Amino acid sequence: MKKILTASNNNEVITTVKNACKKYAAYFEAEVFGDTEPVISFINYEIPEIKILDYSSKNIDCEKILETIKSDSWLHYGGIIAVTESNRQKEELEELKDNNMIAVLTVQNFKIHFERVLRILWQNQQFLFNRGMQDIIGGQETGSFICGNDPMDIRFYTNFLVSYLYNTNRISDDDRYKLQMVLMEFLTNALEHGNLNLSYEDKTSCLMEGKDILQLLEERSKMPEYADKRIHISYSIGKTKSTFVIRDDGDGFDWRKYLEKMAPTEDLHGRGISLGLEMAKRVSYNEKGNEVSFEIQNQQNTVNTVPGIIEPFATIEYKDKDVICRENELSNDLFFIVSGRFAVYAQKKLATVLTPNDMFIGEMAFLLNDRRTATILAVGDCRLIKIPKTAFLTLIRKNPHYGIFLSKMLAQRLQRQTRVSLELKKQLENNK
Repeated sequence: MKKILTASNNNEVITTVKNACKKYAAYFEAEVFGDTEPVISFINYEIPEIKILDYSSKNIDCEKILETIKSDSWLHYGGIIAVTESNRQKEELEELKDNNMIAVLTVQNFKIHFERVLRILWQNQQFLFNRGMQDIIGGQETGSFICGNDPMDIRFYTNFLVSYLYNTNRISDDDRYKLQMVLMEFLTNALEHGNLNLSYEDKTSCLMEGKDILQLLEERSKMPEYADKRIHISYSIGKTKSTFVIRDDGDGFDWRKYLEKMAPTEDLHGRGISLGLEMAKRVSYNEKGNEVSFEIQNQQNTVNTVPGIIEPFATIEYKDKDVICRENELSNDLFFIVSGRFAVYAQKKLATVLTPNDMFIGEMAFLLNDRRTATILAVGDCRLIKIPKTAFLTLIRKNPHYGIFLSKMLAQRLQRQTRVSLELKKQLENNK
């Protein structure tokens, strides 16, 4: 069961959260706090993936809570749903483009949409409720979403994919920004020009007259000819690249004509295709023009964030075949993998290869205060952060929530290894 932290003393917000959680009682539990300090304490010790910050509650310092979350992005992952008192405050928060925020809603819209938001979270929990580690044996991850003609859906699914790729160390900070832009542009085109048949001229007129484009989209989405249309998002995430396909239920468009005219523009809109071509690779359309696909190159063997409590320790660089530790050696330092690959040899036989997705080297000797169980060599250029046991234990005493979190991480790894072992056993039995 996942806990939904709610920082609010607004009865409308609290009631909305509790009622929605009752409908998904097997998956979510509401934890409500009306003061700032208990919220921060809960965040540090329970490390909830979903946080609801109510900016309409006067006695809660949402900025201080947000700073706590941003102070250690390795520890505090997941997503924030911000609730605002007014549309102006909503726009101000959206301007911050904070990567932690998966949605910003006014109190009124929160009351209307939160149950749907919770349903989306439940349906796509693998994107927010796993701490950035792929399956140990790697492989391809494929899947798809179907979303309606609501801009909030687009923002949600974009954040799911981008956050997951970032937390699994497949994209860097720069690539995260690029992928966010490309997905938002292509999905917005699918919504506005595809499903809702909003022409370039119609949108220009709306913007020039200072009208609310979101209201216009809402009105069109309710028209009988558009109401049942959907946007289909498919993804295939591999080791070296990730591919995305976006298809709408519209009539398509003459994409060749737009590609021929492609040039930088200062217009209020109309930059979707040019941005996609600039930031993504292998952008292509189907013949009809209602489907676009593109791919990005994944970074490999590099972490995006380092745990806050080990940042003070020096990073050590290793060359190919450098020895990190030897089997039966009396040492119990812990190593955090920053980049590279590491070959693990037990009794002179290659047992496995560790990457940044394994996070640590030497946790067995570290935890059991025992000799090294294997010899570990660098494969190519690598970087590690070496953490002496005494120093690390001192830090854990000062930051006990880290001990809880690391225990959860090890339990998650054990659970995943058990699942893989059972699958392999099943395959062997089938082969027999």
